[in-house]
Amino acid sequence: MSDTPQKPAALRALPNLIFASRWLQLPLYLGLILAQAVYVFHFWVELVHLIEAAFGNQQALAMLIENLGYKGAPILDAAGKTIGYQPIKALTETIIMLVVLGLIDVVMISNLLIMVIVGGYETFVSRLNLEGHPDQPEWLSHVNASVLKVKLATAIIGISSIHLLKSFINASNYSEHTLMWQTIIHVTFLLSALAIALSDRLMSHPADREPAAADH
Repeated sequence: MSDTPQKPAALRALPNLIFASRWLQLPLYLGLILAQAVYVFHFWVELVHLIEAAFGNQQALAMLIENLGYKGAPILDAAGKTIGYQPIKALTETIIMLVVLGLIDVVMISNLLIMVIVGGYETFVSRLNLEGHPDQPEWLSHVNASVLKVKLATAIIGISSIHLLKSFINASNYSEHTLMWQTIIHVTFLLSALAIALSDRLMSHPADREPAAADH
């Protein structure tokens, strides 16, 4: 027997075309890289506004408040109806917390993009050949479509949690109806992720249970 590695058999024209069609996904991943760059730019814009507001820049503070949809204490008329809101002239702890949560939200979405770009390319397009590279992500060594699906569901839950926390901190500016539906949607995400993880576990380990049953 020869130790010479065998060359893979050449594919016929139609199978080769179908297999090569996976490269059509490449522009999609390149587009996600550009979206990642936009998120990086947005992150630094918000961070610069926060730093400027901390040093008393009223224009930067106004932009932060507008982006957050944050409002000051309500101004009531004699009948108790809200006729306006008190202007906010200084950075408060609540505004800082909301801005920082927004920055964390951008980071988590960026992490989600990295998982989709790197994991999706590795799984569906072509190998990255990162074995032995010191910066190889730990999760990439055993990534497949099922693992990627569970990780994406977990990341979405994290992003939804940040949004829900921001809403609760800024609850005075939201209606009860909005807060209720945000909570319901978050619970739906959580149940969906649990269902995905459970179905993945049931489908990926049937062979492990059969021998165990046979031993009895």
